[in-house]
Amino acid sequence: MEYEYEITEVAAESIEKGTFQKVVLAKSSVKGDDLKKITITLVPIGKQPQLSFHYNYATRDEVKNYVPEMGLNILEAMLHEGFLEAYLFCTDQELQHKRSVKGKVTCFTKRTTQRVKIKTSHDKDKNYFIPQDANFLKALGISSSNGKVHQQHFSKYKQINKYVEIISHLLKDLQSKDWNIVDMGAGKGYLTFALYQFLKKEYNWSGQLIGVELRENLVKQCNQVAQKVQFKDLKFEAKDIADYTAEDIDILIALHACDTATDLAIAKGIKSEAEIIVTAPCCHKQIRKQMTPKTELAPILKYGILKERQAEMITDGIRALILQLHGYKTKVFEFISTEHTAKNVMVIGTKHTQAVDKVKIQAEIDAIKTAYGIEWHALEKELGLL
Repeated sequence: MEYEYEITEVAAESIEKGTFQKVVLAKSSVKGDDLKKITITLVPIGKQPQLSFHYNYATRDEVKNYVPEMGLNILEAMLHEGFLEAYLFCTDQELQHKRSVKGKVTCFTKRTTQRVKIKTSHDKDKNYFIPQDANFLKALGISSSNGKVHQQHFSKYKQINKYVEIISHLLKDLQSKDWNIVDMGAGKGYLTFALYQFLKKEYNWSGQLIGVELRENLVKQCNQVAQKVQFKDLKFEAKDIADYTAEDIDILIALHACDTATDLAIAKGIKSEAEIIVTAPCCHKQIRKQMTPKTELAPILKYGILKERQAEMITDGIRALILQLHGYKTKVFEFISTEHTAKNVMVIGTKHTQAVDKVKIQAEIDAIKTAYGIEWHALEKELGLL
């Protein structure tokens, strides 16, 4: 297929040759657009590699995957009217594409000396934060004894690496390297073990990581694995999140803690003045039961699935606002693409010292509650805001 722009043609050729690395789109020409950039990479999904579009908005990230032909067509359309600059990186060359506001296009090519073919299959080398042969992955049954991730666990392996990548960005602004970390609702411990290994390797970290999990059998298994792989500063405790007490928490993590358990965890993080609070909420029953919308959306929300999704947005939106109320900068974004898990929203708060307009934020919370007939939010109750 012929494309209008040289950079798209070269991208198509590089995918065929196996030299494609990534495309970065920058400087949106759409007025008022909060989309900062798009990074396009080639990822192994199913039998055919796909082009993965990572949309970086001002307050969230999104990921969408397309077969190469469709992805290239989307790239062409974005070059035509969406972005003023694009950069193509291949193993043997780099291209810069620039379009003026009047539509004039210039393209610059730079040859590189790198000649390594990019590999796309699951079993080939790739720059992951956690290598496939990590001992804890073998002990947890994600990887085989020869250090290859089992095909049926590769989605989990990708999730683990995405999680570590997110945490790595958050840690860059912290001063201490001895953070005390609590992971509430640790489950089978996949992400907890991954974070521990990353911290030890990259930061020579000497703090303590505690996984809190209600199910005693999982706690027993995780502690056995931690002992087997010699993760000495990692331990798991069999407790309900509500019963867990800790005064010195630097980083609070709660991934997929069900319904108000997420609010319990966030409240403990706020009360401990944690530097970072990371949550991936699950279930949103508490708000959904109260919702009696007094807006134009009322007729739409008579459908259960739409009411459920609206409840998720409202619940997590108020959580983000309450975090802001307590001096946290917040981000709400997609954790990983929806093909891997239905619960894929992440809410993150990072502590800051800037002045906070508490009156304005509280007014925003109250307005949302009034519009949807909500009397109380669980996080408000946990923090004594009612």
